[in-house]
Amino acid sequence: MGKVYIVRLTDAERQQLQALVTTGKAPAYKIKHANLLLNIDVNGQAWSDEQAAKTFHCHRNTVANLRQRFVEKGLAVALERKQSEMAPRPAICDGEAEAKLIALRCSEPPAGHARWTLRLLADKAVELEIIPNISHETVRQVLKKTNSSRI
Repeated sequence: MGKVYIVRLTDAERQQLQALVTTGKAPAYKIKHANLLLNIDVNGQAWSDEQAAKTFHCHRNTVANLRQRFVEKGLAVALERKQSEMAPRPAICDGEAEAKLIALRCSEPPAGHARWTLRLLADKAVELEIIPNISHETVRQVLKKTNSSRI
């Protein structure tokens, strides 16, 4: 089966990649991608994906994905890391909820307790409808961002 994505570098692209590789002033992944592109170029070494993967200690799918990104999106995108397709998780607490949680932490603890615990804070925040639901770990992370001490 023939390759669907064939890498053909122009002279300018080849010079740019060689400069990137020889200077060594770029992140390691960029230098690796540049080396891979130089070696899988059909006008250059014309290595197979397996040969390039073995030489540069990566998976052949890495080479295939790099080849595809180069053909579809260009040199600049191929040199960068692949962007995550999933969006990062939204924050559970916004600034207003964090402020209310910190104010709650600074208030008097409930009767029968000497001080606020993370679990008590989480339960009280849900009870007061500051936030729909929150774990003690999230409370810890919110409080860690502040300079307030436990004493």
